[in-house]
Amino acid sequence: MSKKASIHTQSLKIPKIIVLTSRLISIISPKLVTLFAAKLFTTPIKHKIPKRELEMDRKSIQKLTFIPAINKEVVLYQYGDSKKKILLVHGWSGRGTQLFKIAEGLQKEGYSTISFDAPAHGKSSGKMTIMTDFIATIMEIDKQQGPFEAAIGHSLGGMSVLNSIKEGLKVKHAVVIGSGDIVQDILDDFVAKLQLKPNISTLLRLHFEKKYNEKMNNYSAYLAAAETDIPVLVIHDHNDPEVPVKAGIHIHKYLKNGDLMVTEGLGHRKILGNSAVIEKIIQFISK
Repeated sequence: MSKKASIHTQSLKIPKIIVLTSRLISIISPKLVTLFAAKLFTTPIKHKIPKRELEMDRKSIQKLTFIPAINKEVVLYQYGDSKKKILLVHGWSGRGTQLFKIAEGLQKEGYSTISFDAPAHGKSSGKMTIMTDFIATIMEIDKQQGPFEAAIGHSLGGMSVLNSIKEGLKVKHAVVIGSGDIVQDILDDFVAKLQLKPNISTLLRLHFEKKYNEKMNNYSAYLAAAETDIPVLVIHDHNDPEVPVKAGIHIHKYLKNGDLMVTEGLGHRKILGNSAVIEKIIQFISK
């Protein structure tokens, strides 16, 4: 698999010192600030595993798995031992245990789950990564551990699931939660958070397209949705402060066989542990 443009949803508030540094560099040189922004855009933050995820961390079987297409290793989590397997994909700066509540709910219904720490995330090595690393990892895990009944992705993981289906991942159902959509919108939002002029967003896109010889818009979720025939459940919170609800609504609009659940007051991450959301997911993939 060739290197391609990097895409993800920025899901954390950018520290003031980084914002200040970006603005200072932008005064010196648009080219330098573009390179600085590109590095930030492809560098996730590794967080310590929170207490709520420790049970899944303890009870899962973990192993290092090599992904030949990107020449990287990731940590794989197997939770439960059912032959009915569901693939879980975390978002930017997330972990393989982040969807633990969903994994627990699925296990009670007779499913097992496979998840992973994407490159440069969690226990996996590396400092920088790109969306196509997520896609390559999904495709390789499907080869090694599949077939899967369904794939569930959060945020960048949702975009990655839809793009993996576009690339040939075979699942009966898919669920995307708080997924980003249009790549240019993601870049615009990222540049705005850095408090840089809007034209830097265009320079950033052109930088990635030149580097990877790939149009970034090719990875917009709605384009993958338009090519997806299987049933897809889109879940998004009305007041998600990090990925606007219009992203989920737009993705749903392009699906041939889509279902939409819009929640209230659950934001971008609390939504992953909501009982009504988990119940809806289980009902949907059990059809």
